[in-house]
Amino acid sequence: MIRFQRYFAVIIPAIMLVAAIQPAFAETVELSVSDSVALALKNNYDIKYAQSAREKSYWAMKEARKNKGLSINFTHTDQRYNTPPSETGTGTYLYTNNFDNQIALTLPLYSGGKLEGQIEQAKLDLQVAELDIDAAKQQIKLEVVTDYLTVLEYRNQVQVNQETVKNYEEHLKLVQDKFDLGMVAKTDVLSSQVDLAGAQNDLITAQNNYTNAVAALNNAIGLPHTTEINLKDNFSYEKYTKTLEECLQYALAHRPELAQQEAKIASAKYDVNIAKSGQRPTVNLTAEQDWYDSHLLGTKNSNWLVKVTTTLNVFDGGVTNSQVKQAQHNVDMVMDTASQTRDTILLNVRQYYLSMYEAEKRIDSNKLSVEQAEENLMIQKTRYEVGIGTNLDLRDAVLSLDSAKKDYIQALYDYNTNKAKLEQAMGLPVQTQSERGNDK
Repeated sequence: MIRFQRYFAVIIPAIMLVAAIQPAFAETVELSVSDSVALALKNNYDIKYAQSAREKSYWAMKEARKNKGLSINFTHTDQRYNTPPSETGTGTYLYTNNFDNQIALTLPLYSGGKLEGQIEQAKLDLQVAELDIDAAKQQIKLEVVTDYLTVLEYRNQVQVNQETVKNYEEHLKLVQDKFDLGMVAKTDVLSSQVDLAGAQNDLITAQNNYTNAVAALNNAIGLPHTTEINLKDNFSYEKYTKTLEECLQYALAHRPELAQQEAKIASAKYDVNIAKSGQRPTVNLTAEQDWYDSHLLGTKNSNWLVKVTTTLNVFDGGVTNSQVKQAQHNVDMVMDTASQTRDTILLNVRQYYLSMYEAEKRIDSNKLSVEQAEENLMIQKTRYEVGIGTNLDLRDAVLSLDSAKKDYIQALYDYNTNKAKLEQAMGLPVQTQSERGNDK
Protein backbone atom coordinates (compact mmCIF):
# COMPACT_ATOMS: atom_id res chain seq x y z
CA MET A 1 0.00 0.00 0.00
CA ILE A 2 2.81 2.37 0.90
CA ARG A 3 4.55 1.51 -2.36
CA PHE A 4 1.44 2.48 -4.39
CA GLN A 5 1.10 5.71 -2.45
CA ARG A 6 4.68 6.61 -3.32
CA TYR A 7 4.00 5.71 -6.94
CA PHE A 8 1.01 8.03 -7.19
CA ALA A 9 2.88 10.72 -5.28
CA VAL A 10 5.43 10.75 -8.10
CA ILE A 11 3.28 10.11 -11.20
CA ILE A 12 0.41 12.52 -10.49
CA PRO A 13 2.61 15.66 -10.15
CA ALA A 14 4.43 14.57 -13.33
CA ILE A 15 1.16 14.33 -15.23
CA MET A 16 0.07 17.73 -13.95
CA LEU A 17 3.41 19.22 -14.97
CA VAL A 18 3.10 17.84 -18.51
CA ALA A 19 -0.47 19.16 -18.78
CA ALA A 20 0.64 22.56 -17.53
CA ILE A 21 3.53 22.97 -19.97
CA GLN A 22 1.80 21.41 -22.99
CA PRO A 23 0.25 24.68 -24.30
CA ALA A 24 3.71 26.22 -24.32
CA PHE A 25 4.72 23.70 -26.99
CA ALA A 26 1.57 24.15 -29.09
CA GLU A 27 2.41 24.74 -32.72
CA THR A 28 2.09 28.32 -33.93
CA VAL A 29 0.32 28.71 -37.28
CA GLU A 30 2.10 31.00 -39.75
CA LEU A 31 -0.28 32.86 -42.02
CA SER A 32 0.00 35.30 -44.88
CA VAL A 33 -2.99 37.27 -46.10
CA SER A 34 -3.48 34.86 -49.01
CA ASP A 35 -3.20 31.86 -46.65
CA SER A 36 -5.91 33.35 -44.43
CA VAL A 37 -8.23 34.02 -47.37
CA ALA A 38 -7.72 30.47 -48.68
CA LEU A 39 -8.61 28.97 -45.29
CA ALA A 40 -11.72 31.14 -45.05
CA LEU A 41 -12.88 30.12 -48.54
CA LYS A 42 -12.47 26.50 -47.48
CA ASN A 43 -14.08 26.68 -44.04
CA ASN A 44 -16.53 29.58 -44.05
CA TYR A 45 -20.19 28.66 -43.63
CA ASP A 46 -21.42 31.46 -45.89
CA ILE A 47 -19.52 29.94 -48.82
CA LYS A 48 -20.91 26.49 -48.09
CA TYR A 49 -24.41 27.93 -47.85
CA ALA A 50 -24.05 29.77 -51.18
CA GLN A 51 -22.73 26.63 -52.88
CA SER A 52 -25.65 24.56 -51.58
CA ALA A 53 -28.07 27.28 -52.74
CA ARG A 54 -26.48 27.10 -56.18
CA GLU A 55 -27.02 23.34 -56.33
CA LYS A 56 -30.63 23.81 -55.25
CA SER A 57 -31.18 26.32 -58.06
CA TYR A 58 -29.58 23.97 -60.56
CA TRP A 59 -32.02 21.17 -59.74
CA ALA A 60 -34.93 23.63 -59.72
CA MET A 61 -33.97 24.51 -63.30
CA LYS A 62 -33.91 20.80 -64.21
CA GLU A 63 -37.39 20.43 -62.68
CA ALA A 64 -38.73 23.38 -64.69
CA ARG A 65 -37.45 21.81 -67.92
CA LYS A 66 -38.95 18.43 -67.08
CA ASN A 67 -42.37 20.02 -66.56
CA LYS A 68 -42.50 20.75 -70.29
CA GLY A 69 -41.59 17.19 -71.28
CA LEU A 70 -43.41 13.90 -71.54
CA SER A 71 -44.70 12.35 -68.32
CA ILE A 72 -45.76 8.72 -67.86
CA ASN A 73 -47.94 7.50 -65.00
CA PHE A 74 -48.93 3.96 -64.11
CA THR A 75 -52.05 3.41 -61.99
CA HIS A 76 -53.24 0.11 -60.53
CA THR A 77 -56.71 0.00 -58.94
CA ASP A 78 -58.29 -2.80 -56.88
CA GLN A 79 -61.97 -2.33 -56.11
CA ARG A 80 -65.04 -4.29 -54.96
CA TYR A 81 -68.55 -2.85 -55.14
CA ASN A 82 -72.15 -4.05 -54.94
CA THR A 83 -75.25 -3.44 -57.00
CA PRO A 84 -78.55 -3.17 -55.05
CA PRO A 85 -81.50 -5.59 -55.68
CA SER A 86 -83.56 -2.80 -57.18
CA GLU A 87 -81.11 -2.65 -60.07
CA THR A 88 -80.32 -6.33 -60.45
CA GLY A 89 -83.96 -7.46 -60.33
CA THR A 90 -82.91 -10.61 -58.50
CA GLY A 91 -83.82 -9.63 -54.96
CA THR A 92 -80.20 -9.90 -53.80
CA TYR A 93 -77.09 -7.76 -53.94
CA LEU A 94 -74.65 -8.40 -56.77
CA TYR A 95 -70.97 -8.11 -55.78
CA THR A 96 -68.39 -7.25 -58.38
CA ASN A 97 -64.57 -7.31 -58.29
CA ASN A 98 -62.57 -5.09 -60.62
CA PHE A 99 -58.80 -4.90 -61.09
CA ASP A 100 -57.56 -2.14 -63.39
CA ASN A 101 -54.11 -1.22 -64.82
CA GLN A 102 -53.62 2.03 -66.69
CA ILE A 103 -50.63 3.71 -68.33
CA ALA A 104 -51.17 7.40 -69.17
CA LEU A 105 -48.80 9.54 -71.27
CA THR A 106 -49.18 13.32 -71.07
CA LEU A 107 -47.39 15.93 -73.15
CA PRO A 108 -48.10 19.68 -72.84
CA LEU A 109 -48.24 21.06 -76.38
CA TYR A 110 -48.89 24.69 -75.48
CA SER A 111 -49.05 26.34 -72.04
CA GLY A 112 -49.69 29.92 -73.09
CA GLY A 113 -46.05 30.75 -72.31
CA LYS A 114 -46.26 29.70 -68.65
CA LEU A 115 -43.91 26.69 -68.71
CA GLU A 116 -41.47 28.44 -71.05
CA GLY A 117 -41.35 31.47 -68.75
CA GLN A 118 -40.78 29.29 -65.69
CA ILE A 119 -37.85 27.59 -67.43
CA GLU A 120 -36.23 30.94 -68.26
CA GLN A 121 -36.81 32.13 -64.69
CA ALA A 122 -35.13 29.00 -63.35
CA LYS A 123 -32.10 29.71 -65.57
CA LEU A 124 -31.95 33.26 -64.21
CA ASP A 125 -32.28 32.00 -60.62
CA LEU A 126 -29.30 29.71 -61.25
CA GLN A 127 -27.33 32.67 -62.58
CA VAL A 128 -28.20 34.69 -59.46
CA ALA A 129 -27.13 31.79 -57.22
CA GLU A 130 -23.78 31.49 -59.01
CA LEU A 131 -23.22 35.22 -58.62
CA ASP A 132 -24.08 34.82 -54.93
CA ILE A 133 -21.02 32.59 -54.59
CA ASP A 134 -18.82 35.27 -56.18
CA ALA A 135 -20.30 37.97 -53.93
CA ALA A 136 -19.84 35.78 -50.84
CA LYS A 137 -16.19 35.14 -51.74
CA GLN A 138 -15.53 38.85 -52.16
CA GLN A 139 -17.23 39.70 -48.87
CA ILE A 140 -15.35 36.97 -47.00
CA LYS A 141 -12.05 38.13 -48.48
CA LEU A 142 -12.78 41.67 -47.28
CA GLU A 143 -13.63 40.47 -43.77
CA VAL A 144 -10.52 38.29 -43.52
CA VAL A 145 -8.17 40.96 -44.88
CA THR A 146 -9.68 43.51 -42.48
CA ASP A 147 -9.30 41.10 -39.55
CA TYR A 148 -5.71 40.37 -40.60
CA LEU A 149 -4.90 44.08 -40.77
CA THR A 150 -6.55 44.64 -37.38
CA VAL A 151 -4.26 42.03 -35.82
CA LEU A 152 -1.29 43.81 -37.41
CA GLU A 153 -2.47 47.15 -36.09
CA TYR A 154 -2.83 45.95 -32.50
CA ARG A 155 0.42 44.00 -32.66
CA ASN A 156 2.25 47.14 -33.73
CA GLN A 157 0.45 49.17 -31.08
CA VAL A 158 1.60 46.68 -28.44
CA GLN A 159 5.18 47.18 -29.64
CA VAL A 160 4.82 50.97 -29.50
CA ASN A 161 3.31 50.79 -26.00
CA GLN A 162 6.14 48.54 -24.86
CA GLU A 163 8.67 51.07 -26.15
CA THR A 164 6.76 53.89 -24.45
CA VAL A 165 6.73 52.00 -21.14
CA LYS A 166 10.47 51.44 -21.50
CA ASN A 167 11.06 55.15 -22.19
CA TYR A 168 9.02 56.14 -19.12
CA GLU A 169 10.85 53.56 -16.98
CA GLU A 170 14.22 54.95 -18.08
CA HIS A 171 13.01 58.47 -17.47
CA LEU A 172 11.65 57.59 -14.01
CA LYS A 173 15.00 56.05 -13.07
CA LEU A 174 16.78 59.19 -14.21
CA VAL A 175 14.38 61.43 -12.26
CA GLN A 176 14.67 59.22 -9.19
CA ASP A 177 18.48 59.42 -9.31
CA LYS A 178 18.33 63.21 -9.56
CA PHE A 179 15.84 63.35 -6.69
CA ASP A 180 18.11 61.20 -4.53
CA LEU A 181 20.87 63.73 -5.18
CA GLY A 182 18.52 66.58 -4.32
CA MET A 183 18.57 68.00 -7.83
CA VAL A 184 14.81 67.83 -8.57
CA ALA A 185 11.59 68.14 -6.62
CA LYS A 186 9.39 65.27 -5.49
CA THR A 187 6.71 66.40 -7.93
CA ASP A 188 8.96 65.39 -10.83
CA VAL A 189 9.12 61.84 -9.48
CA LEU A 190 5.38 61.68 -8.89
CA SER A 191 4.47 63.00 -12.33
CA SER A 192 6.87 60.51 -13.95
CA GLN A 193 5.31 57.68 -11.96
CA VAL A 194 1.83 58.74 -13.14
CA ASP A 195 3.03 58.78 -16.78
CA LEU A 196 4.49 55.30 -16.39
CA ALA A 197 1.27 53.94 -14.87
CA GLY A 198 -0.75 55.42 -17.74
CA ALA A 199 1.58 53.86 -20.31
CA GLN A 200 1.30 50.48 -18.57
CA ASN A 201 -2.50 50.74 -18.70
CA ASP A 202 -2.33 51.50 -22.42
CA LEU A 203 -0.12 48.45 -22.91
CA ILE A 204 -2.59 46.20 -21.09
CA THR A 205 -5.43 47.51 -23.24
CA ALA A 206 -3.44 47.02 -26.44
CA GLN A 207 -2.54 43.46 -25.47
CA ASN A 208 -6.20 42.66 -24.82
CA ASN A 209 -7.19 44.22 -28.16
CA TYR A 210 -4.56 42.09 -29.89
CA THR A 211 -5.84 38.89 -28.25
CA ASN A 212 -9.42 39.67 -29.29
CA ALA A 213 -8.31 40.52 -32.83
CA VAL A 214 -6.49 37.18 -33.13
CA ALA A 215 -9.63 35.35 -31.96
CA ALA A 216 -11.72 37.22 -34.55
CA LEU A 217 -9.29 36.30 -37.34
CA ASN A 218 -9.25 32.65 -36.22
CA ASN A 219 -13.04 32.63 -36.24
CA ALA A 220 -13.15 34.07 -39.76
CA ILE A 221 -10.76 31.47 -41.19
CA GLY A 222 -12.18 28.48 -39.32
CA LEU A 223 -9.45 27.89 -36.70
CA PRO A 224 -9.99 27.47 -32.94
CA HIS A 225 -10.25 30.88 -31.30
CA THR A 226 -7.20 30.28 -29.08
CA THR A 227 -4.87 29.31 -31.94
CA GLU A 228 -1.56 31.15 -31.79
CA ILE A 229 -0.76 32.73 -35.13
CA ASN A 230 2.31 34.34 -36.60
CA LEU A 231 1.55 36.84 -39.35
CA LYS A 232 3.98 36.59 -42.24
CA ASP A 233 2.84 39.83 -43.87
CA ASN A 234 3.16 43.35 -42.52
CA PHE A 235 1.67 46.70 -43.45
CA SER A 236 2.68 47.63 -46.97
CA TYR A 237 2.25 50.70 -49.09
CA GLU A 238 2.06 50.53 -52.85
CA LYS A 239 0.62 53.47 -54.72
CA TYR A 240 -2.73 52.61 -56.30
CA THR A 241 -2.49 53.21 -60.05
CA LYS A 242 -6.16 53.22 -61.11
CA THR A 243 -8.03 56.51 -61.32
CA LEU A 244 -11.38 57.03 -59.64
CA GLU A 245 -13.17 56.95 -62.99
CA GLU A 246 -11.49 53.66 -63.90
CA CYS A 247 -12.60 52.17 -60.58
CA LEU A 248 -16.19 53.30 -61.15
CA GLN A 249 -16.29 51.81 -64.65
CA TYR A 250 -14.76 48.55 -63.42
CA ALA A 251 -17.43 48.27 -60.71
CA LEU A 252 -20.22 48.76 -63.26
CA ALA A 253 -18.80 45.95 -65.37
CA HIS A 254 -17.77 43.45 -62.70
CA ARG A 255 -19.75 43.87 -59.48
CA PRO A 256 -21.79 40.62 -59.17
CA GLU A 257 -24.68 42.36 -57.40
CA LEU A 258 -25.30 44.50 -60.49
CA ALA A 259 -25.44 41.43 -62.73
CA GLN A 260 -27.81 39.87 -60.20
CA GLN A 261 -30.12 42.86 -60.41
CA GLU A 262 -30.22 42.61 -64.21
CA ALA A 263 -31.17 38.94 -63.90
CA LYS A 264 -33.87 39.77 -61.37
CA ILE A 265 -35.34 42.40 -63.71
CA ALA A 266 -35.48 39.86 -66.53
CA SER A 267 -37.09 37.32 -64.19
CA ALA A 268 -39.71 39.87 -63.11
CA LYS A 269 -40.58 40.51 -66.76
CA TYR A 270 -41.12 36.79 -67.26
CA ASP A 271 -43.54 36.95 -64.33
CA VAL A 272 -45.67 39.32 -66.38
CA ASN A 273 -45.77 36.89 -69.31
CA ILE A 274 -46.52 33.99 -66.98
CA ALA A 275 -49.43 35.91 -65.49
CA LYS A 276 -50.75 36.69 -68.99
CA SER A 277 -50.70 32.97 -69.81
CA GLY A 278 -53.93 32.75 -67.80
CA GLN A 279 -55.60 34.62 -70.65
CA ARG A 280 -54.36 32.15 -73.27
CA PRO A 281 -55.45 28.59 -74.06
CA THR A 282 -53.51 25.52 -72.93
CA VAL A 283 -53.24 22.39 -75.08
CA ASN A 284 -52.30 18.94 -73.75
CA LEU A 285 -51.88 15.61 -75.51
CA THR A 286 -52.92 12.50 -73.56
CA ALA A 287 -52.54 8.82 -74.51
CA GLU A 288 -53.91 6.06 -72.28
CA GLN A 289 -53.70 2.28 -72.35
CA ASP A 290 -55.95 0.37 -69.95
CA TRP A 291 -56.33 -3.28 -68.89
CA TYR A 292 -59.05 -4.54 -66.54
CA ASP A 293 -60.39 -7.85 -65.25
CA SER A 294 -62.45 -9.30 -62.44
CA HIS A 295 -59.45 -11.29 -61.28
CA LEU A 296 -56.03 -10.17 -60.10
CA LEU A 297 -53.86 -9.02 -61.86
CA GLY A 298 -56.48 -7.55 -64.17
CA THR A 299 -54.75 -7.81 -67.54
CA LYS A 300 -57.30 -9.53 -69.82
CA ASN A 301 -59.32 -6.70 -71.35
CA SER A 302 -57.52 -3.95 -73.24
CA ASN A 303 -58.58 -0.50 -74.44
CA TRP A 304 -56.78 2.64 -75.42
CA LEU A 305 -57.44 6.38 -75.71
CA VAL A 306 -55.73 9.32 -77.43
CA LYS A 307 -57.01 12.83 -76.89
CA VAL A 308 -56.01 16.46 -77.28
CA THR A 309 -57.47 18.78 -74.64
CA THR A 310 -57.71 22.54 -75.12
CA THR A 311 -58.62 24.70 -72.12
CA LEU A 312 -59.39 28.43 -72.19
CA ASN A 313 -60.24 30.56 -69.19
CA VAL A 314 -63.26 32.50 -70.44
CA PHE A 315 -64.05 34.38 -67.24
CA ASP A 316 -62.39 34.29 -63.80
CA GLY A 317 -63.81 37.43 -62.22
CA GLY A 318 -60.68 39.50 -62.97
CA VAL A 319 -58.22 37.25 -61.09
CA THR A 320 -55.83 36.91 -64.03
CA ASN A 321 -55.92 40.65 -64.74
CA SER A 322 -55.05 41.35 -61.10
CA GLN A 323 -52.10 38.95 -61.31
CA VAL A 324 -50.84 40.70 -64.45
CA LYS A 325 -51.05 44.11 -62.73
CA GLN A 326 -49.15 42.78 -59.69
CA ALA A 327 -46.40 41.39 -61.93
CA GLN A 328 -46.09 44.67 -63.84
CA HIS A 329 -45.72 46.69 -60.66
CA ASN A 330 -43.22 44.14 -59.36
CA VAL A 331 -41.05 44.89 -62.42
CA ASP A 332 -41.04 48.58 -61.40
CA MET A 333 -40.08 47.64 -57.84
CA VAL A 334 -37.21 45.43 -58.97
CA MET A 335 -35.94 48.13 -61.33
CA ASP A 336 -36.02 50.69 -58.50
CA THR A 337 -34.04 48.31 -56.27
CA ALA A 338 -31.52 47.79 -59.07
CA SER A 339 -31.04 51.55 -59.46
CA GLN A 340 -30.59 51.96 -55.72
CA THR A 341 -28.04 49.13 -55.63
CA ARG A 342 -26.12 50.72 -58.50
CA ASP A 343 -26.04 54.12 -56.81
CA THR A 344 -24.92 52.61 -53.49
CA ILE A 345 -22.10 50.66 -55.13
CA LEU A 346 -20.82 53.71 -57.01
CA LEU A 347 -21.01 55.78 -53.81
CA ASN A 348 -19.02 53.14 -51.91
CA VAL A 349 -16.35 53.03 -54.62
CA ARG A 350 -16.02 56.82 -54.49
CA GLN A 351 -15.88 56.95 -50.69
CA TYR A 352 -13.34 54.14 -50.31
CA TYR A 353 -11.16 55.56 -53.09
CA LEU A 354 -11.07 59.04 -51.56
CA SER A 355 -10.52 57.65 -48.05
CA MET A 356 -7.62 55.55 -49.36
CA TYR A 357 -6.12 58.61 -51.03
CA GLU A 358 -6.51 60.66 -47.83
CA ALA A 359 -4.75 57.94 -45.79
CA GLU A 360 -2.01 57.78 -48.41
CA LYS A 361 -1.20 61.46 -47.84
CA ARG A 362 -1.03 60.87 -44.08
CA ILE A 363 1.50 58.05 -44.44
CA ASP A 364 4.39 60.27 -45.57
CA SER A 365 3.62 63.10 -43.17
CA ASN A 366 3.27 60.75 -40.20
CA LYS A 367 6.46 58.92 -41.10
CA LEU A 368 8.29 62.25 -41.03
CA SER A 369 6.64 63.05 -37.69
CA VAL A 370 8.02 59.82 -36.21
CA GLU A 371 11.54 60.71 -37.32
CA GLN A 372 11.21 64.22 -35.86
CA ALA A 373 9.74 62.90 -32.60
CA GLU A 374 12.61 60.39 -32.21
CA GLU A 375 15.17 63.15 -32.72
CA ASN A 376 13.34 65.44 -30.30
CA LEU A 377 13.31 62.72 -27.63
CA MET A 378 17.06 62.24 -27.94
CA ILE A 379 17.61 65.98 -27.62
CA GLN A 380 15.34 66.31 -24.59
CA LYS A 381 17.03 63.35 -22.87
CA THR A 382 20.40 64.97 -23.35
CA ARG A 383 19.16 68.35 -22.17
CA TYR A 384 17.58 66.86 -19.06
CA GLU A 385 20.66 64.80 -18.21
CA VAL A 386 22.89 67.88 -18.28
CA GLY A 387 20.37 69.93 -16.32
CA ILE A 388 19.23 72.45 -18.91
CA GLY A 389 15.95 70.71 -19.84
CA THR A 390 12.79 70.31 -17.78
CA ASN A 391 11.00 67.18 -16.71
CA LEU A 392 7.88 68.34 -18.53
CA ASP A 393 9.76 68.74 -21.82
CA LEU A 394 11.09 65.18 -21.63
CA ARG A 395 7.71 63.73 -20.68
CA ASP A 396 6.08 65.57 -23.60
CA ALA A 397 8.77 64.21 -25.93
CA VAL A 398 8.01 60.63 -24.90
CA LEU A 399 4.29 61.23 -25.37
CA SER A 400 4.84 62.89 -28.75
CA LEU A 401 6.84 59.92 -30.02
CA ASP A 402 4.14 57.51 -28.82
CA SER A 403 1.46 59.55 -30.59
CA ALA A 404 3.48 59.92 -33.81
CA LYS A 405 4.14 56.18 -34.08
CA LYS A 406 0.48 55.33 -33.48
CA ASP A 407 -0.62 57.92 -36.06
CA TYR A 408 1.74 56.30 -38.58
CA ILE A 409 0.33 52.84 -37.81
CA GLN A 410 -3.20 54.20 -38.14
CA ALA A 411 -2.42 55.76 -41.53
CA LEU A 412 -1.07 52.45 -42.86
CA TYR A 413 -4.07 50.59 -41.46
CA ASP A 414 -6.54 53.06 -42.97
CA TYR A 415 -4.81 52.93 -46.36
CA ASN A 416 -4.79 49.14 -46.55
CA THR A 417 -8.32 48.63 -45.21
CA ASN A 418 -9.80 51.22 -47.57
CA LYS A 419 -7.90 49.61 -50.42
CA ALA A 420 -9.43 46.24 -49.50
CA LYS A 421 -12.90 47.82 -49.27
CA LEU A 422 -12.38 49.51 -52.64
CA GLU A 423 -11.46 46.22 -54.31
CA GLN A 424 -14.55 44.55 -52.86
CA ALA A 425 -16.74 47.47 -53.94
CA MET A 426 -15.29 47.20 -57.46
CA GLY A 427 -16.03 43.47 -57.61
CA LEU A 428 -12.47 42.19 -58.06
CA PRO A 429 -12.71 38.39 -58.45
CA VAL A 430 -11.37 36.14 -55.71
CA GLN A 431 -9.26 33.30 -57.04
CA THR A 432 -8.19 30.19 -55.14
CA GLN A 433 -4.60 28.97 -55.36
CA SER A 434 -5.58 26.28 -57.88
CA GLU A 435 -7.33 28.85 -60.06
CA ARG A 436 -4.30 31.13 -59.93
CA GLY A 437 -2.12 28.18 -60.94
CA ASN A 438 -4.31 27.45 -63.96
CA ASP A 439 -3.97 31.06 -65.12
CA LYS A 440 -0.18 30.80 -65.28
